[in-house]
Amino acid sequence: MATIRELEDKMNQAILSGKAMEAFEELYADDVTMQENGEPPRVGKAACRDYEYKFFEMLEAFHGATVDNVAVEGDVSYSEWTNDFTLKGLPRMTYTQVTQRRWRDGKIIAERFFYTR
Repeated sequence: MATIRELEDKMNQAILSGKAMEAFEELYADDVTMQENGEPPRVGKAACRDYEYKFFEMLEAFHGATVDNVAVEGDVSYSEWTNDFTLKGLPRMTYTQVTQRRWRDGKIIAERFFYTR
């Protein structure tokens, strides 16, 4: 089985190459939770999938992203991102985000995003 660092890198590379949803289907557990900052989490793969598709539908232009740092401790990984995109009807935004992922048996069981805009 791949290490958590290898899985984290695989997920990040999928996002950077425009294959986020393919990786979502492969790497997210059925009982996954996803959370934005301190908002209530979305629970279950179906609810998380719907949210992701809605985000991509709102995306007007993707200008780029970089993974600036990655760390792994036990079953948790962290990636620091710089994102640059435009959502429909909104000005272009560039911001940093930390993505925290908790892993179990090669799958993401919890993902949380920390950012300011």
